[in-house]
Amino acid sequence: MPVNPELQGRALPPSEPYLVGREKVREFARAVFATNPIHLDVAAAQAAGYADVVAPTTFAVVLQALALDELLAQPDTGIDFSRVVHGDQRFTSTRPIVAGDELTAQLTVTSVKTLGAHSMVSAATAIADAAGEHVVTAISTLVVRGDD
Repeated sequence: MPVNPELQGRALPPSEPYLVGREKVREFARAVFATNPIHLDVAAAQAAGYADVVAPTTFAVVLQALALDELLAQPDTGIDFSRVVHGDQRFTSTRPIVAGDELTAQLTVTSVKTLGAHSMVSAATAIADAAGEHVVTAISTLVVRGDD
């Protein structure tokens, strides 16, 4: 089944709030080899002007992945996850994610393109804090391989 071109423009409802945990930030920082002390040490983060440890920029993929899971669970997408390759990832930040933030994510499919037997699905996930203020937008492109 090909990717449904009518996905373009589809916006999912905002996610349930996600509370960013200090240990989750530290675990993520270690996993991506982010060694700046503000990612691991509360005192270093506070000395830099933050309330708690600061997540590495790529931490936004945690929330984006949850939103992508919601999209991929919809039966009309035509996306077979076993055929997906991650093609691109970018971030546009207003401010860093900090432990203690309560964030919501809203995914919008921005583009669906067919290239031969393959499709490319791009999505922007806008992540906002509890006050509704923009924190970061995670933009990704999934390549869906066509039939062999």
